[in-house]
Amino acid sequence: MSETFTIHYFATASQYTSKNTESLPAPLKLSALFSELEQRYPGIVDKVLSTCGVSLDGEYVDVEEDGEVLIQAGGEVAVIPPMSAFDLIRFEFIGSFEMDY
Repeated sequence: MSETFTIHYFATASQYTSKNTESLPAPLKLSALFSELEQRYPGIVDKVLSTCGVSLDGEYVDVEEDGEVLIQAGGEVAVIPPMSAFDLIRFEFIGSFEMDY
């Protein structure tokens, strides 16, 4: 049985892949992630990933600067789209309320 990590897709990445999650072979260098996804989903790098953030095990990472980091078996990667101005305003607006019970 091969070892894998889980990748979660959100918004445009989910639409492009037609998946919310999938398992990919581990270990994989972070620098190889986008080329692996490009092989599976031609055009995803330019059309989706170039504007998305990536997290590894709950921490944001820079695919280029942190490229030597290995995504280990059991790891979790998330492809996160940029927040729009509306999303940021909504987040700040909702976050400004305190719940009084």
